[in-house]
Amino acid sequence: MGITYSALKRSPVTSAIIYLAVGLLSGPSGLNLFHFNPLKESALLESLTEVAVLISLFSAGVKMPTPFSFARWQAPLLLATVSMTITVAMVAAFAWYVIGMPLGAGVLLGAIVAPTDPVLATDVQIRHPGDHDQLRFTLTCEAGMNDGSAFPFVMLGLGLLGLHDLGTYGMNWVWMDVLWATTGGIAIGVAFGVALARLGWKLRREPHQHELLDDFLGLGLIGVVYGLCVTLNTWGFLAVFFAAFALRQTELKLAKAAGKLIDADTSQKTDTTADTNPTLTVSEGSLVFKEHLERLSEVVLVLMLGGTLFLNSWSWLAVGLALFLFVIVRPVSVILGLLGTHTTWRIRGMTAWFGVRGIGSLYYLMYAIQHGLPESLALQLIQLTLIVVTLSIILHGISVKPLMRQFWRRDKQRLTA
Repeated sequence: MGITYSALKRSPVTSAIIYLAVGLLSGPSGLNLFHFNPLKESALLESLTEVAVLISLFSAGVKMPTPFSFARWQAPLLLATVSMTITVAMVAAFAWYVIGMPLGAGVLLGAIVAPTDPVLATDVQIRHPGDHDQLRFTLTCEAGMNDGSAFPFVMLGLGLLGLHDLGTYGMNWVWMDVLWATTGGIAIGVAFGVALARLGWKLRREPHQHELLDDFLGLGLIGVVYGLCVTLNTWGFLAVFFAAFALRQTELKLAKAAGKLIDADTSQKTDTTADTNPTLTVSEGSLVFKEHLERLSEVVLVLMLGGTLFLNSWSWLAVGLALFLFVIVRPVSVILGLLGTHTTWRIRGMTAWFGVRGIGSLYYLMYAIQHGLPESLALQLIQLTLIVVTLSIILHGISVKPLMRQFWRRDKQRLTA
């Protein structure tokens, strides 16, 4: 990976396809040099995917280019809530009528494959904190939020299977799994992100002038926020994304305020560079390290994915589910979710196609297995989910670079016309 980095960037396909091909060749579908059993190793795979998603969510939150505003965040908010609900419902209906699954298993399958992935979708996401591209922002922000907004549906599916207490008429699920876990996670993330930003800013400036280890501060923020959310039964994925977002935006606000004070004192109209200097902000100082960890986790987990698949893992039902999800469910959910917004149809069309599924789906699958899924149902969900993720890597990995180039080319032509 280190030697071929430049070649992979110039490649017409994404790096995940290369890693998947190596995994398939080395695994039971090819040379059978190794085989990774996701059912027996579900606890290990749950931990690995959990860490990968957390790191990716932190990177996505740090890259958010602007403060929260409903006008800017309207589209991703609708995608992470309305479109998410539609996706779960349509997949559950497919599982019920076509596959013959019980309702609880169908809802659980829908929740597993509904969230778009923050790990494998880096080619369609924001590249750096100054990237203001609306399409990239929409896809990145959606992926940052829907890894948390899928959790209530996972718990609903488990509850319908008798593996989680939904309460009388589902009220325990509504109050605890939806309202408390969601609002609590966001509140914890924002509070700790703001607190770390202010503390780091204070310690770096006079009279303290401390040197801080940004990489460790970033990891520490993830650990503290996520650990607290697990303790309080709130959604840690949402908390980590909003913690990183709050960290970055608070540091920018503090830097701009300091710049204005300097200008007022000196009566000079000079631009401050404090908000873009990585030595002055925890967020940018830790971002490069997190991106390297993100790439490393991508390599490991996609190689493992290749090592889970046998030739007989493929079935028409699994392929049909994947195509149904990519070609019908995703476009329908995006179009319905964005009704009434000012999102252009070009962005809606690109968003409708680039609903990349990946590591997040594997995490939810392993989470469900660890919460007591019967073995027969677990094996069925493993097969369906692995094929969905594999086909997403292939289809989206082949199409992302040419489609994005065409999208930007038309944007440039429109601006210069």
